Amino acid sequence: MHKYCFACGMPMSKREDFAQGDEHSNFCLHCVDEEGAVRACEEIFEGGVQFFMSELDGDRQLAEKTTRKNMRMLPYWQNHECGLLSGEVVSDEEFAEILKKLS
Repeated sequence: MHKYCFACGMPMSKREDFAQGDEHSNFCLHCVDEEGAVRACEEIFEGGVQFFMSELDGDRQLAEKTTRKNMRMLPYWQNHECGLLSGEVVSDEEFAEILKKLS
């Protein structure tokens, strides 16, 4: 069974996927710094954009819209402000298609 990072949505199945190797963490290794604090929204957003660009033929605008849609749905961002998340997003249909490509 996979857990998903509360901040970026990355699937976490192996110990090394989790923040600080803690399988009880709700965050992945990319979203937490060395002290165990969740990274800034801008860093997580840019990481998501880079990931989706690598999967979407380098289309930065599409990657930003996809990252925004993804992050807005995640538990961590329900209670944390992030100006980068207010903007244009992909449609539900586009998002479903992108997720299907990733699996």
